[in-house]
Amino acid sequence: MEDIINDIRKELRNSSDEKTQKSGKRFFKEPIDIYGVKTATVRKIGKEYFKLIKKSSKTEIFDLCEILWKSGYIEESFIACNWSYFLRKQYVPSDFKTFEKWVGTFLNNWASCDTLCNHTIGEFIEMYPDYLSELKKWARSENRWMRRASAVSLIIPARKGKFLKDILEIADILLLDKDDLVQKGYGWMLKVASQSHQQEIFDYIISKKSNMPRTALRYAIEKMPKEMKTIAMAK
Repeated sequence: MEDIINDIRKELRNSSDEKTQKSGKRFFKEPIDIYGVKTATVRKIGKEYFKLIKKSSKTEIFDLCEILWKSGYIEESFIACNWSYFLRKQYVPSDFKTFEKWVGTFLNNWASCDTLCNHTIGEFIEMYPDYLSELKKWARSENRWMRRASAVSLIIPARKGKFLKDILEIADILLLDKDDLVQKGYGWMLKVASQSHQQEIFDYIISKKSNMPRTALRYAIEKMPKEMKTIAMAK
């Protein structure tokens, strides 16, 4: 099975180019390991190789995902995220520990965080909403990526109008967070939730705006009507 990982790495190297590598790095404040492969190409490579392993057990595929995560390369993390999402119909509650380990151990940039959390973890939470309480624990973590993950794992459910009470509780926990990537994460969560619950999110923002960092506030009101934005941004 590890031969597949070696083949993937060879194909990523062969698909890389310096221009994509340099432009990719500009999106991140922190240093990242990147081959320099376009996202669409990474997705295609991941899908092609998944065909070779799809009859393997979920445990075996998750083990391969972990090998990809350990490399630190952003493209390998995207393939790991896609593979774990391809197995969504097989998720069981005990998988949460695996996902939590990946968040706490391997995440080192916002793109890998959002790819894993929006899809794999978001899907898991929709299937097993009892685990919303675990996201609230992540929101109190010292690890910035776990804190961002607590919010961005709810982006897709929020788009469907789900979990408003829990979204507001997580926003409360993260409200005064000083990390701009965490502020952007929970602001994004509120913005998406506002598309189904505009008045409730607006009321929440108004009640918190004296304390809410401006970065989070701007994200949260982005989809609101102009008059609501004006009220929210007023000093």
